[in-house]
Amino acid sequence: MTFAWPYALLLLLVAPLLLALYLIMLRRRRRFAVSYASLSLIREALPKRSRWRRRIPFALLLISLMFLAVAAARPQAEASVPMSRTTIILALDVSRSMCSTDIEPNRLAVAQQVAKTFVADQPSGTRIGFVAFSGGAQLLVPPTTDKKQLTTAIEGLTAGRGTAVGTALLRSIDAIASINPNVTRVDVDPGGAAARSLPPGGYQPDIVVLLTDGATTQGIAPLKAAQQAVDRRLRVYTIGFGTPQGGQLVCSREQLGTDVFMPGFGGGAGRMGADGPLRAALRVDERTLQNIADLTGGTYHRAVDAAQLVEVFRNLPQQIVLQKQHIEISFGFTAIAAALALAATGLSLAWNRYS
Repeated sequence: MTFAWPYALLLLLVAPLLLALYLIMLRRRRRFAVSYASLSLIREALPKRSRWRRRIPFALLLISLMFLAVAAARPQAEASVPMSRTTIILALDVSRSMCSTDIEPNRLAVAQQVAKTFVADQPSGTRIGFVAFSGGAQLLVPPTTDKKQLTTAIEGLTAGRGTAVGTALLRSIDAIASINPNVTRVDVDPGGAAARSLPPGGYQPDIVVLLTDGATTQGIAPLKAAQQAVDRRLRVYTIGFGTPQGGQLVCSREQLGTDVFMPGFGGGAGRMGADGPLRAALRVDERTLQNIADLTGGTYHRAVDAAQLVEVFRNLPQQIVLQKQHIEISFGFTAIAAALALAATGLSLAWNRYS
């Protein structure tokens, strides 16, 4: 327990001062009783428990004053912030390789469905932001509790060229910084820097969940971007999606968007082989994703089918460390003090009516 106004605890000294004054008054009272022998004899004749009855109300009053002194210092208890106070940034790879049909109907369609389910299953107060990335990264939905807006954005995804994991991480960090004053925006040092450990103070409650099926082809290096997350105490949970062998690329017209005339794609849906260099692009860079997770304090997950991806997303909330927050509890101390004061007054009137 901590105190917002610790100096107010000096008021606790009032209780022992009053006790000392009370004892002095009792001693003077006994001396006075010696001069009036008859009154002293009467009091000696009273039941001994009456003495305790005279003391208990005063003791309760002293304890009441002590509780009031503690309440004046504004005591605060540490409590865990529920999940609904956490911001989650979902960064989803929408590169052409996500059209691979090794996971039917293709990786992108499955990822979209699982992401929509994940959004729907979150508590109503959870803020979620959505970043889509291929050769670049774009914040499609800033952190919000509007699930309909998130679902619409996920459904409207289109595939693009390239994979920029590092850029997606930076966009995600900036999205969190826009609503969390404890997180600053990214200022990347172009010269690069060695990996640094987590600054003192623990993690922020906000996290980044990044899903990709390939390796970075452009943009900032992923580990350099991950260091930016470390410096801001943000955890990144990475997901590698897809089978090692890959499959034929088949994008629907909706997934292609306006780029339906890309060479190799045609008709109502685009088809492209998965041989040679393209096959290499379909493989997940597990080592980098694992390093990102280890560096930032998150975890890496591998999913080779829809069921595994569903399970990964289902378990993410249980892995989030809850934020610690100080909650003022002075009201409780004040209520106890009031109850003790009332008890002291009631007992004094009931027991010492004739004393």
